[in-house]
Amino acid sequence: MIIKNITDIIEKLSPLTYAEDFDNVGLLVGNYKTEVRGVLVTLDTLEITVDEAIAKNCNLIVSFHPIIFKGLKKINGSNYVERVILKAIKNDIAIYSMHTALDNSSKGVSAKMCEIIGLQNTKILIPKSGEIKKLSTYVPHKNAENLRNVLFKAGAGNIGNYDHCSFNIKGEGTYRGNEDSNPTIGDKNIIHTEPETNISLIFEKHLEGKVLKALFNNHPYEEVAYEIITLDNVHQNIGMGMVGELENEMKPIEFLNLLKERFNLKSIRHSALSDKMIKKVAVLGGSGSFAIEKAITNGADIYISADFKYHDFFRAENKIILADIGHYESEQFTKTLLVDYLTKKITNFAAALPISRIILSENNTNPINYF
Repeated sequence: MIIKNITDIIEKLSPLTYAEDFDNVGLLVGNYKTEVRGVLVTLDTLEITVDEAIAKNCNLIVSFHPIIFKGLKKINGSNYVERVILKAIKNDIAIYSMHTALDNSSKGVSAKMCEIIGLQNTKILIPKSGEIKKLSTYVPHKNAENLRNVLFKAGAGNIGNYDHCSFNIKGEGTYRGNEDSNPTIGDKNIIHTEPETNISLIFEKHLEGKVLKALFNNHPYEEVAYEIITLDNVHQNIGMGMVGELENEMKPIEFLNLLKERFNLKSIRHSALSDKMIKKVAVLGGSGSFAIEKAITNGADIYISADFKYHDFFRAENKIILADIGHYESEQFTKTLLVDYLTKKITNFAAALPISRIILSENNTNPINYF
């Protein structure tokens, strides 16, 4: 099994196209064709993480946070980022990160937070736009059904809880091939009119290569007429944060105690508590102050995230309780999520890489200490 086999599995959970534009995701160090001896899963890649990978004979580190975030002009070991990269390269260890690609996954970081809390009826807090594309193409009537089916098989035509969705218009297409053409139907240098079906269907952005390959490999024409546009529609299953409901209402102080227990917290920074019972809960792993208003408009009674600044707490305006549980603390279960996911999916390759070689890092990489 090579690194590409592993990353392909991860990218079914969190396609890299889900990542925010500012982010740096994918294989940051190493070669996709390298044979994998073992995979170490971690939240952060530090020098101690690379040492752990060496000790456990793992040559691939799957890290939620990217060690290379900003551009590097030199790598001489002058800071922790450069030292990690140097040590990884010296020991032939690859580093792969997915960060906001996993944040935007409906089964990612925030979904894991919801699971730990025990939320029901969950949905994305901030659905992402620009993730849906529309393909339109034109094909002879007799070929339309077959082409639709192969496009469906490639992942096109899925809308929420429905699949095999398309819109079809029958009409007439005209064309004339030149002397160098080789028309499937008709003759070169003669204008031809063909009864055609205009097929339109949508697909997720990360599937574009697969959908186009299916189109080109199965369309009967020598030259395929098609167009792809990006839609402004939001994707309800891709985006930051989640909101859900508790099975039973709780008093604010009871719910904060639940958070401390479930997330093993030493403290919680929060805005003023009210007498209102907690039922609807919004969560977002990592730095989430940008979503405070979204949590309010979604009717959440409390919003759980991290890295709130002093003035952010004023934005609660007695409409919601804001709870900052810490950046590391909100994302701490992400590496468990990834180990469980890879262990389940890797069984197809068990002969090449035993699931025992998918290893959860034992290191706590939280840089913040409490006194």
